[in-house]
Amino acid sequence: MDFDFYGHQIVAHLSPNEAGHKAHNDVDGDQVPVRHFGAILSMPEWKNLAAKLQEHNIAFIIEPDIRFQGLPGEQATFFFLDPSGNALEFKAFGDESRIFAR
Repeated sequence: MDFDFYGHQIVAHLSPNEAGHKAHNDVDGDQVPVRHFGAILSMPEWKNLAAKLQEHNIAFIIEPDIRFQGLPGEQATFFFLDPSGNALEFKAFGDESRIFAR
């Protein structure tokens, strides 16, 4: 299946034996799936998507929240699984010049 993903093409194939998020890294108190796909949205897009997913009772791996508050890499983020079990991350930055700040 092909998806128009914020102007980018994602091609997804059902492969249940390969999907998963068993390995995790501790990031600011959250257990972030090592294997994941991420997209950076504008803050208004991120807030809108988070609200829509919450309205549809999507089960989050990591609930919408602000990570690294007050630090250079401060970001809004959330994670959930696609129908094949792949972890997806959506994040936004209040200051987009800090996207790769540490």
